[in-house]
Amino acid sequence: MSALGHMLETRGIATVAIASVLPQVEKTRPPRALMVPFMLGRPFGEPNDIAFQQRVLLQALGLIESPAGPVILAHFPDDNPSWSDRAGWRSSADLPAPGSPDSPAAWEAALRDELAVVRPAWVRFTQRFQRTTVGLSGLDPADWPAFAASFLAGGLPALPLHGTPALSLRFVVDDLKALYGEAAQADGDPPSARQIDRWFWGEALAGRFLRALRIAALESSDNGLKTVGGRFFVPAPHLSGDGG
Repeated sequence: MSALGHMLETRGIATVAIASVLPQVEKTRPPRALMVPFMLGRPFGEPNDIAFQQRVLLQALGLIESPAGPVILAHFPDDNPSWSDRAGWRSSADLPAPGSPDSPAAWEAALRDELAVVRPAWVRFTQRFQRTTVGLSGLDPADWPAFAASFLAGGLPALPLHGTPALSLRFVVDDLKALYGEAAQADGDPPSARQIDRWFWGEALAGRFLRALRIAALESSDNGLKTVGGRFFVPAPHLSGDGG
């Protein structure tokens, strides 16, 4: 996601940027910019929080009326409410002991076991909210472990739905992260985005699997796989494996 996460237009001219990466917006210097302290990809805050999103939008639009300039960089003053941890939250998916997979076959089996536990919670999420972002890959979740683990063995299997093995794998990884994130919100009040991150990258075997997959991608001779593995599999704060 670019620092200019969203542009607001007036009379066909982009006049206000919603910025997510401070060094980039300081360098590009749009005429009006509102720096927000939210997760990348969510420039107006969390989904479904209409009142909070309106606050962000109105503050950004207010910069249009300011006589100062020619460049204004304002900072939104508040963290998103969803960034506040929910007291006592634990995922309703009782994850199996992760073990220490030491081969592609062992990774596949371990991820398959964990998905079998997490998937019912994800189904409850889809029934409760009548939506899901899972589906980019075109594969059933039951097929993800075998497909993704084959890359750990140096394979480059292709899916007919997508143009390259690298792109196919990226979509499977995106689906995997989306399924776990939605499963974590299946029951009761939602946890914070930070709690979901800590659970996925610090407790779930799936987070460890994506780190292993990233390393395999970076060691691959396929440049496309190197690119998607280095950029899209694991966010920088979670590369170390400490769970954030």
